[in-house]
Amino acid sequence: MEKVQMKEEVQKIHVVRVKQVPTEIYSRVVGYFRPVNNWNEGKKEEFQDRKEFKL
Repeated sequence: MEKVQMKEEVQKIHVVRVKQVPTEIYSRVVGYFRPVNNWNEGKKEEFQDRKEFKL
């Protein structure tokens, strides 16, 4: 590419900023779903140790 063409291509680039927010994870405890971040520390640790199985 020539320098002039490259300048034109560079001018077409736009920067898009995206706000990143933490993902909220829900899990079922005793029959109802609640956000994991609302659990007590013991339940959060237990959640980390759980094994998942896919059927």
